[in-house]
Order: sequence, then structure tokens, then C-alpha cells
Amino acid sequence: MPLFRDDAVVLRVHKLGEADRIVTLLTRKHGRVRAVGKGVRRTTSRFGARLEPASHIDVQFLTRTSAAPGAAGKLDLVTQTESLDNLGARLSLDYGKWTAASAICEIAERLTAEEGEPALRLYLLVLGALRALDSGEHDVTLVLDAYLIRAAALEGWEPALDDCAKCAAPGPHTAFHIAAGGVVCGNCRPPGSARPAPETLLLMRALLRSDWPAADVSEAFHRREASGLISAHIQWHLERGLRALPMVERG
Repeated sequence: MPLFRDDAVVLRVHKLGEADRIVTLLTRKHGRVRAVGKGVRRTTSRFGARLEPASHIDVQFLTRTSAAPGAAGKLDLVTQTESLDNLGARLSLDYGKWTAASAICEIAERLTAEEGEPALRLYLLVLGALRALDSGEHDVTLVLDAYLIRAAALEGWEPALDDCAKCAAPGPHTAFHIAAGGVVCGNCRPPGSARPAPETLLLMRALLRSDWPAADVSEAFHRREASGLISAHIQWHLERGLRALPMVERG
């Protein structure tokens, strides 16, 4: 039963039995991993406090491959953890930051459909977003929306913000349609297309390109409008809603 070690961000935990937890992590080298933390809910646990959502840890796993497929024993076992940054504990002290962190972790889990499939760019994006929330340098909703639009781009779902999403006619264009994939020209505009303000599209471009000076000076109305479009865009591609997003405080 081999051991392996990796850096990871804890995405989700849920109870198993009376004292254990099943922990879902996004690791640097091994993608999404689910593992059992034995006895971590006991007050005497050596590393239970490190296995909390949004924590950044160095973790060692014991691979258990002899159990029957689908059984709980098939999961890897957490044998050791070291805290790299207790992000989760600090973010949990602020409701706005914590709900945004919860959305970040939920989306990361949704975007890693195959366990064990390397997802380094997503791992770095998640870790960067959590650190940005913790620093407080930028508005919470801007950090979350930047993460959402970049995560969509990583998956190949980058919204068209300049040329028409349907015919590639050069922009700027004034209509935006979720199912079409972004901005659309007058000839391609489907019924029900949104008409975002030009400043809203500029903000979305800034978030996609990490242009924080431009994003930070955006107005509240344009932030709310961009948030709505970005959230709808990624949820349309995921083909289901996200539990954490409705809880996020929008300015």
C-alpha cells in the first residue's frame, strides 16, 4: 500500500461514521483526491483542524487499492498533514469572504470530474483566489468574479467579449447572450439577449485579464451587472446551479 504526498487545498468535508471524515482535496500534482481522515472529529485528533475547507496543507496519503470497488475503504487514507497556510480559519471569520471561498471550492470540485486527473492550473487559480480574499486588497465580489471567469476560460468556456460569439464579426457589440457564448452582433442577436453597459463589458475584460487597476475603480452597478452575467455563464456551462453562489453578498 504505497504512500504519496502533495500540497492541497481542502474543498469539502463530510462526516463518516462517528469520528471520521471524507475529505475532498484539490492537489498540486494529483488533481482532485477524496480520502478518509480517521478520527479527525475527535478533540484529540492530531490534524483534524487542518482538514477544514479552504485550508492549504501539505498532506500524505496511504493508497488503499485492495478494497471492493465503491466501498468506503477504497478511498485513500490521510496519514499526515502539515499546515501551509490556515486560510480557511481566517476566511471563516468574515461572512462575505467565507461564502465567496465556499463558492470557489464548490466550483473547483465541479470542474474536476475525474479524480486523480492533474489540474495544476486550476489548483493555482483556486489558491490565488483564496489568498486574494484573505489579503483584502480587492473587493470580495471582484475576486470571486475574476475566479469564475478565469475558471470558465480554463475549461474552454471563455466568454466572447470583443468579437461576435457566433459569426466573429469585429466588435464592439452591445448585446450579450449566455447560450451563444458572449457578445453578439446585431445580425446574430437571439431574442432575450441582455444589453449590458459598455463599462460592464470592460470590467469583465479586466477581470479576465487580471487588470486590477481597472477593476478596482469600477462602479457598483457595473460590478453587479458583471456578476450576474459571469455567474449565469459558468452555471449554464456546468448545466446546474451552484449552492454557494446565492449566499454570496453582492455589493
